[in-house]
Amino acid sequence: MAARALLRVPQRAKRGEVIEIRALISHIMETGFRHSERGASIARDIITDFRCTYNGAEIFRARFYPAIAANPFITFTTIATESGTLRFEWSGDNEFTASESAAISVE
Repeated sequence: MAARALLRVPQRAKRGEVIEIRALISHIMETGFRHSERGASIARDIITDFRCTYNGAEIFRARFYPAIAANPFITFTTIATESGTLRFEWSGDNEFTASESAAISVE
């Protein structure tokens, strides 16, 4: 399944500045609690983990459960320490994985 991620990371920041990071991913979610028209259980299909690294160091991690929204939106902050790359990784049921990256320039 192809997932589409939308990221909002400032392109530039001053060293020591607190920056807000936003990530949204489109994913068809299924809680595992519903049944088909024929009464068969519909298998769970959710995003279970999110991870963000800044130049290879983990800065944020989240674990999701069946009550999570179909298109999880995550907002968090970090301190701009150096220019580099933020890498976003999602994983879930049925071997789902997705990743995106964004660059930041710190002055």
